[in-house]
Amino acid sequence: MQHFLVKPEQIAGNEIRILGPDVHHISRVLRMRPGEEISVSDGVTDREYRCEIGSIGEDEVLCRLRFIKEGGVELPLRITLFQGLPKADKMELIIQKATELGVCALVPLAAERSVVRLDEKKAGKKREHWQGIAEAAAKQSRRSVIPEIGAVMNMKEALKAAAGMELAVIPYELAEGMSATANFTKSFLKLAKENKGARVGIFIGPEGGFSEEEAAAAEAAGVKAISLGRRILRTETAGMSLLSYMMLRLEMEV
Repeated sequence: MQHFLVKPEQIAGNEIRILGPDVHHISRVLRMRPGEEISVSDGVTDREYRCEIGSIGEDEVLCRLRFIKEGGVELPLRITLFQGLPKADKMELIIQKATELGVCALVPLAAERSVVRLDEKKAGKKREHWQGIAEAAAKQSRRSVIPEIGAVMNMKEALKAAAGMELAVIPYELAEGMSATANFTKSFLKLAKENKGARVGIFIGPEGGFSEEEAAAAEAAGVKAISLGRRILRTETAGMSLLSYMMLRLEMEV
């Protein structure tokens, strides 16, 4: 079944209006016809609207709501990935995969060792482009929520943003042993069971990793350092490794 994302205001009672590029995709690419069933999400709530295409026009597709499927798609925790700015187009891959794995937000992090530097104008254009990637990945993975791509932050700003979260963690190559990782696992599983919708922050460094000063600042701010194993992971691998682990544990146990 084809899945589409709309804005909340496009859902009114039993009528759902699909606008924009999806109209062309439905009519010209998929060649769908009135009477066919599709699923729709509003990009905000964890709901799936099952509906039937009523009519297909040049500028909109009108659908009739059949029933609403509540929950079951989004993770019980709201995860924000603070991702150190990587080289080239790695951020596109990171955003795509992080969306598939269930993050609710991604904040580009201008760390000390980030090679890429974005001025305000470039950052604005990049953010718009990255938001489009998140939306496309949300559609493909049948997410109910489109992750928000935040403005670029430095480490001080990111730590301040994470201060109000219930839990925050920083995979760090100098962290020894797996005991802290095991404790983090217990913490996020307990949090998901007792406080659905709680916020969790994950800090991932750029290619050169976090500096000792950044790691110390994170620890002072209450961000727990953990290990992801004995191997050194690339920046585009580290976040995906932890997110994959968290997603599977949450969906198996919560």
